[in-house]
Amino acid sequence: MNSTSHATQDALSAHIDGELSADRSQEIAEHLTTCAQCSAEYEAMLETIAALHSQIQRYTAPDVLRARIRAAVATTPSETVPVVPPRLARHGRWRRAAVAAAALMVAAALGSAVTLATRARAAGAPPIAAEVLASHVRSLMPDHLTDVRSSDQHNVKPWFNGRLDYSPTVPRLDERGFPLIGGRIDYVGGRPVAVIVYGRRQHMINVYAWPTREADAAPTATAANGYNILHWRSGGTERWVVSDLNAEELRAFAALLRLSS
Repeated sequence: MNSTSHATQDALSAHIDGELSADRSQEIAEHLTTCAQCSAEYEAMLETIAALHSQIQRYTAPDVLRARIRAAVATTPSETVPVVPPRLARHGRWRRAAVAAAALMVAAALGSAVTLATRARAAGAPPIAAEVLASHVRSLMPDHLTDVRSSDQHNVKPWFNGRLDYSPTVPRLDERGFPLIGGRIDYVGGRPVAVIVYGRRQHMINVYAWPTREADAAPTATAANGYNILHWRSGGTERWVVSDLNAEELRAFAALLRLSS
């Protein structure tokens, strides 16, 4: 096999995916008309892709799964991509479609499992709890976590003035290991509510608060889809706390919050 054939086979995958310049794609197309070996590999790749497309069953990932994937991608630092020797790359590229298909099947299976778990747990969950959880998941998407980002309570608390008909408490808990990240306005229970955001290592904690006329209620804990949820009412304010932080640390955070409010 000459150098032109080697170069062509190295670029076949990119050629099929439309990733090459027009001139380079034209060179490869012309080479395929004269080289039986490259043409055979090209046809084999096309047949493999067509077969995979005809056999793959597509599923729609639930919102919880998609949000967690987006959040993970947004917070994962980029890494150096290892250099693959050309010969190994050439023999591996035609399998890329098969690997992608396998990944899709795994994702579909995970999505189905998450969907079943969500339905099972949501069956007995109060409507507000489901809304709060959905809001928390949405907040994990890029650029959805805060409307005002600051570690200073004197910046976060005044931001709500004129935006809500009440003023939420914004205790600062940095010295206890729960730094203030910021705040935002969300929509829960048919009304806009304040959300104060704290952190704990790589975990985000959303604290939802709004006025209530209902009687005080001691904290209750639930869990759904890998998230822990705490809820209580005191002093005319209803609060919900949601995070994927472990239950013990989240209870400790809630205790600090109640003492500081």
